[in-house]
Amino acid sequence: MTTPAALTEAPQRPLSALEACLLHVTSELDRPITHAALYSAVSDPEGYLTIPDALQVAERAGLQAAFGAHPLKRFDDSLTPAILFLENDRAVVLHRVRGKTCIVYDPDLGERPGEIARDRLAAGYTGHALLLRADYREDLARTRPARGHWFWSSLAANRWSYAQVILAAVLTSVLGLSTSIFTMVVYDRILPNEATESLIALTIGIGIALVFDFLIKTLRAGFIDRAGEKADLMMGRRIFDQLLDLQLAARRGSTGAMASTLREFETLRDFFTSASLVALVDLPFILLFIFVIHLIGGPLALIPAIAVPLVLVVGLAVQPFLGRLAERSQLDGQSKQSVLVETITGLETIKASGAARFMRARWEEAISKQARHGGQSRAITQFALNATAFTQQAAQVMIIFYGVFLISEGVTSMGALIASVILTGRCLAPLAQLAQTLTRLNQARSSFRSLNALMRADSERPDDRSWISRPVLHGEITFEEVRFTYPGQLVETLKGVSFTIQPGEKVAILGRIGSGKSTVARMLLGLYQPASGAVRVDGVDIRQIDPGDLRRNIGAVLQDVWLFTGTLRDNIAIGGIRPSDAEILKASQIAGVEDFVARHPAGYDMPLGEKGEGLSGGQKQAISLARALVGDPPILLLDEPTSAMDVQKEAEVIQNLRSRMKDSTMIIVTHRTSLLDLVDRVIVIGDGKVQADGPKSLLQRNSATTPRAVGTGA
Repeated sequence: MTTPAALTEAPQRPLSALEACLLHVTSELDRPITHAALYSAVSDPEGYLTIPDALQVAERAGLQAAFGAHPLKRFDDSLTPAILFLENDRAVVLHRVRGKTCIVYDPDLGERPGEIARDRLAAGYTGHALLLRADYREDLARTRPARGHWFWSSLAANRWSYAQVILAAVLTSVLGLSTSIFTMVVYDRILPNEATESLIALTIGIGIALVFDFLIKTLRAGFIDRAGEKADLMMGRRIFDQLLDLQLAARRGSTGAMASTLREFETLRDFFTSASLVALVDLPFILLFIFVIHLIGGPLALIPAIAVPLVLVVGLAVQPFLGRLAERSQLDGQSKQSVLVETITGLETIKASGAARFMRARWEEAISKQARHGGQSRAITQFALNATAFTQQAAQVMIIFYGVFLISEGVTSMGALIASVILTGRCLAPLAQLAQTLTRLNQARSSFRSLNALMRADSERPDDRSWISRPVLHGEITFEEVRFTYPGQLVETLKGVSFTIQPGEKVAILGRIGSGKSTVARMLLGLYQPASGAVRVDGVDIRQIDPGDLRRNIGAVLQDVWLFTGTLRDNIAIGGIRPSDAEILKASQIAGVEDFVARHPAGYDMPLGEKGEGLSGGQKQAISLARALVGDPPILLLDEPTSAMDVQKEAEVIQNLRSRMKDSTMIIVTHRTSLLDLVDRVIVIGDGKVQADGPKSLLQRNSATTPRAVGTGA
C-alpha cells in the first residue's frame, strides 16, 4: 500500500508562482485539484500555466473565476482569497486586508500565509488579479458541477454580443423604412407642390439615416465576428481537450473519419459567423414590413402576405430532402478523408506493395458518392432559390397591377404604390436567402450531431470525477485477475492475468505474438480499463489516480514509435514538465541519442519531419527511449525498445540502462534474448494468461522440457 508520505511528497518539477497560488486557493476553497489536472490544462509551448489556462482549471474545479484590473484598495473579505499578480512574474494569494497590513500566501516564502505591509504589497502589485469563488451549485449537488454544454454554453457566454446583433437588426430594419417613406413623400407631397426646400431637407434627413444604417450594419458584422471568435476559441479548446482526453475504447471509426468529424467544427463555426445568421435574424422583421405596407398602401399588403407563406412552404418542404443529403454528404466526406489520410500516412507502403490501384479505386468511389449527393443537394437548393426569385418578382408585378386599380379608385396614392413596391422587395429579400440558409443550417446541424457524439464519448477526465493527488509513485505494480476484451472483438485478450512486481524490480514479459503482452503494457498506462479485476500501483487502483500523475511516473516506450514534427529537443522533452537541459542530456546519453546528435551541425535543434522521416528505425527508437527517460521516472515500461537497433548499439543501451537506472522498476516486453540481461525475473504470457512466473533461469529449465513455448517467448 502507498505510504502516507507518498500523498504529500512534492512534485518532481518546481511550480510557477501562478501554479502554486492556484493550488493553494483551490485547497482553501475546498475544491482541491491534483498537480496532473493543473499540468493537463497547460497550453503554453514552454510548459507554463497561462491566465486562460488558470481560468479553465478553476472552472473544472468548481470555481467561479474572473481576471481583470482591480485596485488593492477595493479588496475586502468578500473578494478574498484572490491571486494578485506582482512584478517580475511573481504572484501571491491575498487572504484578507487588516488596516495597514495584508495576510498573503507567497509561494517563495513557504506554505503558510504571512503578514506584509499594505504599502509594500501595493508597490509591487501590477493592478491585475484573478478572483476566485466557490460555485454554490457544487454545494447543492455535492459533486463537481458540469462545465455546461460544449456548444450552447459557449454561445451563452457571448449572449450580449448576439443581443447586440439583434438590436442592430432592429435598428437597420427601422432605418430601412426611410427610403420607401422618402419616395412616397416626394411623389405625393413634394412633386405636386414643387416644394424644393422640403425636398432638400428630406434628402439631408434620408442621407443621415443611410449613413447610420451603414454604420450599424458594419457594427453588426463586427459583433457577429467578435462573438464568433470568442465562441470559436472556447469551443475549439473544449473539442481538442475532449479529443486528447478521449478513452481509446470510446474511439470510433478510422483516423480519417475522426479528422473529418473535427473538421465539421469549421462548418458549425462558419454558420454562426456568416451572413446566414444575419438572414435568420432578419426573418422576424418581415412582419414589420408587411405592417408598414398595410399602413401606407392598405390592401396592397395582401400581396406580400400571400407571397411570404408561399416562399416559406417551398423552403420548408425541401428541408427533409436536404437533411438526408447533408447526412449522406457528411458520411461521404468522412470516407474520402479516411482514404486520403490512409494514403498520405502509408504512401511508402502503398508504393512498395503496389497498392496504388486499390487506393485509387476507393478514392474514386468516395468522390463519386460525394459528387452525386452534392449534386442532388445543389439541385434542390437551386429549385428553392428559383422559386423564391419567381415569387419575389411576381409579387412586385402583382402589387403594381393591383395598385393601379387602387389608385384609380382613390384608395391609395402613386407614392404609396412605389413605396409599397420598395418595401415588398425589402420584405422578400431575407427569403431570397432562405433556401441557402436552411441548407447551411442542415449542414451545421449534421456537424453538430457528429461533434456532439464525440463530446459525449467517455473521457478520461469526466467533469464529475475527483482525484487524489499522487505526484510521486514508488513502483509497486499489481495485476489482480485482469480480464479485457478490445472494443469490437469477440475473444478476450486477457483472461485473468495476475502478478505483482515490487519497487525496483526488473521484469521481462514474454510470450507469442498475440498473447497479450502489449495489452498488459496498455492496461498499466491506463489506456484501457479492465472489464473485471484491477490494476494497482503502490496498492492503489489506477482508476483512482489522475491519468496525468500515472503516466508522468511511467516512462513508456511503445511498440509503435511515433515522432512529431519539430526539433529533436522538442521530441525528447515533449512529455516532461519543463525539463532542464541536464535532464535531456542525461536521457539522451542513456538512450544513445547523443552519439548521432553530436555529428549533426544543429545538435538538439535538428529538425525532424513527420514520424521522424529521414531517421533510421534505431535512431527513432533511441529518441523514443530518451523521451521515456526524461525526469528519471520511477517506473520504466519498455515494449521492444531496441528491436530496430544494431547489435552494438543495443549492447550500449542495455549497459547504460543497467548502470544508470538501478532504482527504477523496469518492465520489458520483448522477444529478444539480449534484453534479458536487464532483468532478474520473467513472466510468460500465453493465451491471455500467466503461464510462467519466476527467475529468468526458468527459461533454461523450460527450454529443455517445452522448447516450443519458451523459444517463441524468448
